Formats: sequence, structure tokens, C-alpha cells
Amino acid sequence: MKKIGDLRKEIDKIDDDILKLLNQRMEFVKEIGVLKHTSGSSIYRPEREKEILDRLKKLSGGYVKNGAIEAIYSEIFAVSRNIEFPEKIAFLGPEGTYSHQAAQSRFGAQGNYLALNSIEAVFQVLTNKEAKYGVVPIENNTEGVVGVTLDCLGKYEDIKVVAELYMDIHHSFATFAEDVKDVKIIYSHPQGYNQCRQFLETHLLNGVEFIPTKSTAEAAKMASKDKNAAAICSYIAAKLCKIPTLFAKIEDNLANRTRFAVLSDFKNQKGLKNKTSILAKTYDKPGGLLALLQLFNDAKINLTKLESRPTKRRDFKRVFYLDFEGHIDDENVQNVLNGSGKNYDIIWLGSYISED
Repeated sequence: MKKIGDLRKEIDKIDDDILKLLNQRMEFVKEIGVLKHTSGSSIYRPEREKEILDRLKKLSGGYVKNGAIEAIYSEIFAVSRNIEFPEKIAFLGPEGTYSHQAAQSRFGAQGNYLALNSIEAVFQVLTNKEAKYGVVPIENNTEGVVGVTLDCLGKYEDIKVVAELYMDIHHSFATFAEDVKDVKIIYSHPQGYNQCRQFLETHLLNGVEFIPTKSTAEAAKMASKDKNAAAICSYIAAKLCKIPTLFAKIEDNLANRTRFAVLSDFKNQKGLKNKTSILAKTYDKPGGLLALLQLFNDAKINLTKLESRPTKRRDFKRVFYLDFEGHIDDENVQNVLNGSGKNYDIIWLGSYISED
């Protein structure tokens, strides 16, 4: 049997080889970046990254499972994009929010991030070319759609959804205290606090003083100043504030997920599995929505979401948000959109790789 020292030498040799291969990979990445910059094409190619991940997952058969492959290569992709051409990523702030965590899961820890105080501010920054990408929540599986995101997609027509990502929303219990009995104050956004009632009751914490904060990120900052305080916050907020996480998943609903939209100003190429989003305004006549849905049915296009939104005008009219399978360049999609004719106002919001 080999000794630990001998095994570590073998690991060191493999690490050396991995680093050499990564540097070789980045040399090719740099050349591709020059070509993309010359042609004016997008640095971020979600369909290409998905293609790489799918290929590597088929090769996995050892200890490195699919989740680990995604985590490792998300960072490799992020480093690669920064080498090709560093770009700024705007997100709904402050730092340490779930939007920040979602942005890092796609663009990596080394990304150049810009925290903003509202969803519309993200759209405005992208419109002004002050950032290349934006990450905003678009819906939650328990709270429903984020209306302001849908409204901004209709308002800022040059900004498109170029990717979607789903993230499990886990609340952490972060504190410097070594035992929950030592916790005297709990900081959290009221929504986060209320989503962890069962944990608080189980650990006899529902009687501990609760101080509401504007965000879970602010909760982590407040708890970092007091060794007997705790925060109910995101993992990234605890990490940024360097607070130990005593419990990693304390929410009552462990199935809580949020869908985020990655925004930019370019059109995606087709991938293997695509999704398209549109806004459709039907004219004021009986059966208008039914006729639109019939067009999709006749074209055998599967709708995955239909949401009604107010136009916010005096006439109380509505506009419909639709997600459906397919790419804007697919023939059957074009037939539906062209066939809508003068009966509907259609705004294309983006076509992107489907992650669900």
C-alpha cells in the first residue's frame, strides 16, 4: 500500500498537468476572443457552453458527477470569457442577494459585477451600454412571476433574454455563536424569516428578538458585527461577510426555486432545446386570446407559460406574456408570428436554451 506522502505526490503531478492544460485551453480561448471581437459576435455563447457540458456529462463515470462538472466548468467558462473580453454584469443588489448568487453561478466568482437597487435599473444600465449582461429574477415557484421584470421586458425592447437559469433558494443560518442557545438577536428580511418558521420553532428560536432588514444581505452585515447575533440569509451573503454557516438549509419549503433571466443585447443562435418568450397584445374583440392560442396549437408548438399583465393605462387593457418551446428562427414559430397579422401586437423578448 502506498503511503500518504506518495499519494500526495501523485496528486501534485496531476494538478501540475491540469494547470498546464488549462493554460493551453486559455491560449485557444484568447484566439477565439480576437476572432469574435473582429466579427462583432457575442462573447457569451450559452448554446456552446451547454453543448460542452452535455458532452462532458456523457463522459462522466467516476467520482466527478454531473453537478461537480457544472460547478467546475462554470468557473472555467467565466475565466475564459474574461480572457476573451472582460464584461460587466449588472444584477439586482445589494451584494449577497440571491440575484448576486445566481449571477456568480453563471459568470463565476471573478466576474466584474455591478449591484443595482432595482430591476429597472438593470435594464437602464444595459440600455446605456454601461454593462453587457444583466441578471434579474423572473419567477418563483411559490410566489409567482416577478411583474416588474415582465413589464421592463416590454418597455426596453432592445434588451433580450439570452439565457435562463434555475436556482434552489436556500436560507442559511449564519452566526459566530457556536450554539443556537447563545443567539440573542436574529436579523433577516421579513419574508426570509417567515419562510423559516418551522426551523425557528424546532430550535426554540421563535422567542429570540427579531430585527427586520431590507434584505438578507443587510441581515448578514448586521450579524457580522455581533458574536451573539445570527442572520437568516443566502450562502453568498454569509460568505461575503465571513460569518460561519451553522445550518445551511433552514427554509420550510425545500423545493423553493427561482428562475432568473440573463439579459443582453444580442440574438442567440439555435441550440438543441430552445425556448422563446414574447409579449402579445390582443385587440379588443371576443375570442382574441383563444384565436392566438389556436395558432400555436395548429403549429404544434408547446406553450410552457401564459401570464396576464396589465398595460397600466386608464383603459384596464391586458398584455399576455408567453413562453413556448422553439427558437424565433424556427419555421413553425415564424408561421405563427407572421400569421398573427393585424390581430395582435407581438414583442419578441428572446430565444434561449431551455434549462427546465
